[in-house]
Amino acid sequence: MEIQNINSEIAFCEAKGLSKVFAAYAANCASETIMEVGFNPNSGYVYIALENGVSICSMLGNDCDYLVTDFNDGEETFYDTYKEALQHEYT
Repeated sequence: MEIQNINSEIAFCEAKGLSKVFAAYAANCASETIMEVGFNPNSGYVYIALENGVSICSMLGNDCDYLVTDFNDGEETFYDTYKEALQHEYT
């Protein structure tokens, strides 16, 4: 697992977002392999990127979104639940 763009001093919103993405990971998909944990300075999201292609994201400590990226064209689709993201990933 790699950690990207998270320094030793974490802003309040980033810390709150990280706690939410880890809670969502624990509740929905704790058996999935984590590829990367990080902060995207372009989007403002903290995230956990899973090996199955779903990312769990939180912006400014808000509730989590579940992101699936089409690596062929870069299109990103956000879902409200992990189950919905998985259905997209496997269709």
